[in-house]
Amino acid sequence: MSAPDLFVVCKNCGSEVSPYVTECPYCGQRVRKRAPKLERDDAGSEPRAKTRRSRLPTLPRLRPSEIEGIAPDSRPTATLALIGVSLLVTIVLSAGGLGLEDVGGLVVPFEDQPWRYFTTPFVHDSLAYQFVTLAAVGVFGTMLERRFGWFAPIFVLLAAGAAGAAAAAQIGPVAGSSPVWDALGSNGLVILGANGAALGMLTAWLVDDRRAERRGEQRGNDLIGVAVFAAVLALMPLAVAEADPVAGLVGALAGALLGLTLPLVSRGR
Repeated sequence: MSAPDLFVVCKNCGSEVSPYVTECPYCGQRVRKRAPKLERDDAGSEPRAKTRRSRLPTLPRLRPSEIEGIAPDSRPTATLALIGVSLLVTIVLSAGGLGLEDVGGLVVPFEDQPWRYFTTPFVHDSLAYQFVTLAAVGVFGTMLERRFGWFAPIFVLLAAGAAGAAAAAQIGPVAGSSPVWDALGSNGLVILGANGAALGMLTAWLVDDRRAERRGEQRGNDLIGVAVFAAVLALMPLAVAEADPVAGLVGALAGALLGLTLPLVSRGR
């Protein structure tokens, strides 16, 4: 195939013009009747790449319990297990035949049984006391578990509960705060229930929530409800003999410290 001419000469003015025009741009003289067809060199041209539509990412099918646009919350298995253990201990006590010390309750003085610091948060001698503490464990344990993983509620409950029970056993009864001490005289001090453990879970969650607020995260939590829970748990020793105020205070402090360390040892944000 012959190559096209680079230019043509206008017969009127003698100027060199493009071979693809019909009129001379200098004098207006018609140089040809029609412009030649443009020829494509198909042999030398690169084949046009086939374009494919990029597939948009698709979501899996919704489960029966899921709502579109809302991430499902995992079941708080560890928190439910903690509540179940406490309820099981109460059932065993109600069946008779076993006393508070037999199921892990802490009665001071005791000899070489530090494991009772970890078991006494599961032992309650009052159903009203157990209902309040387990309600707090359920609420704040669930939030800790969903944020940090299954180990968080177990770790905080055992650590805060044991710290509170140990401190209460070492300090002894606070004057006028534990009526059971007056009834027992010098026989011993009874420290039972998850008062300190529940306050520890509350403060652990609260510390992490306030730190998130300072970072600019808006979680929209109801702090009024948190304050009500804290007040009820803190004042519980005034109504229930086996709820110790020292255990509650130390448990709350231990929980606050754990709230600072949980993000470092957990699955994070």
